Amino acid sequence: MFKFAVSRWRTGPIARRCAWLTLGWVALALGVIGVALPLLPTTPFIILAAFAFGRSSLRLQTWLENNRTFGPIIAEWRTNGAIAPRNKAMAIAMMLAAFSASIAMGIASLVLIIQGVCMLGAAAFILSRPNYSG
Repeated sequence: MFKFAVSRWRTGPIARRCAWLTLGWVALALGVIGVALPLLPTTPFIILAAFAFGRSSLRLQTWLENNRTFGPIIAEWRTNGAIAPRNKAMAIAMMLAAFSASIAMGIASLVLIIQGVCMLGAAAFILSRPNYSG
């Protein structure tokens, strides 16, 4: 029984494993929420969740990597650092929609500038990644 527990969990201080596990669950939750909300990108949070689970729980890491929806995204990111063009287009479109909504709501200029700079940085990073066609 002890061997089974050790094979499921990474070794190391329990507090560190729990912190990584918590980060993994939070990132996964944000990634799932990001499917519906334009300001939360799904792919980076899923990749972060896979990384955090890899530091805390082999079982959860394997589950996420073998997931029909998220597994190919994680595998392609690990192999080539690539993002599918459809996901790139969706991310850019959502950023533009969110920024447009902020303008329409009359958000303060300083907030718009900060939001614009952050979104431009995120867009530049997303567009600079190789294309994944799988």
